[in-house]
Amino acid sequence: MKKLFISQPMKGKSDADILAERQKAIKSAEEKIGEPVEVIDSFFQEAPVDAKPLWFLGKSLELLAGADIAYFAKGWQDARGCKIENTCAIEYGIPVIEDYTAE
Repeated sequence: MKKLFISQPMKGKSDADILAERQKAIKSAEEKIGEPVEVIDSFFQEAPVDAKPLWFLGKSLELLAGADIAYFAKGWQDARGCKIENTCAIEYGIPVIEDYTAE
């Protein structure tokens, strides 16, 4: 089973919205690759109170390193952390799925 890393814009979104978008990403990724995936949990609900954006990015890149495939959710190209994760995935040979769909 392939390990799936999900990159998604989170700024200004509720936990419920983020989790719902993750479910869509999982379904879409499984359809595209034709098999179930093991999701790498990159949604840090228990982050330190004073965590800065670079803390989240550092943790995300650490998790991305263990991925077999990376899914970039709608709007990723407008979020600086997602853009960095995308560049890293491509530069280090992790296959990517980029969602540009307008829903």
